Amino acid sequence: MPFTPFHFGPGALLHSAAPKHISFLAFCGANVLVDVEPLYFMLTHQYPIHRFFHTYIGATVAAGIVIGLFVLVRNLVPKLTVRAVTLGAFAGTYSHVLFDSVMHADMEPFAPFSDANPLLGAVFLNTLHGFCLLAGMVGIAVIGARYLWKKSRAKARPTAR
Repeated sequence: MPFTPFHFGPGALLHSAAPKHISFLAFCGANVLVDVEPLYFMLTHQYPIHRFFHTYIGATVAAGIVIGLFVLVRNLVPKLTVRAVTLGAFAGTYSHVLFDSVMHADMEPFAPFSDANPLLGAVFLNTLHGFCLLAGMVGIAVIGARYLWKKSRAKARPTAR
């Protein structure tokens, strides 16, 4: 992806499908962490820019870091469960590697076991970007509809006196 927010669309869709089971915050945090690496290499003019965190082993480490950080600060967001954070973090890092594998020639997602990238060019970039945008729009629509439904139900309930 040209920048991290494209990755958030599938996360919004996943979260909208299972809001209590997949943390959107962990999904996004994991994606940002993974993209800190190429940002550093771009700023320092080093190639390749997609390295360790853009492999499935690196994605696993990144997810572990995100989970660990959430466990440390879980009192700040008490509604988040470790399970939801874990699912969100792993979905975020693994989908990041998957989507970036389709579009970046310097990706080696299966390193150190293989330097092959069998997904490179598997989907047109416009299709990939369109999917991420559409997933985000559907996810936001579902989350918004669920919020409005809950709000209308709360208004319909008689208040106790």
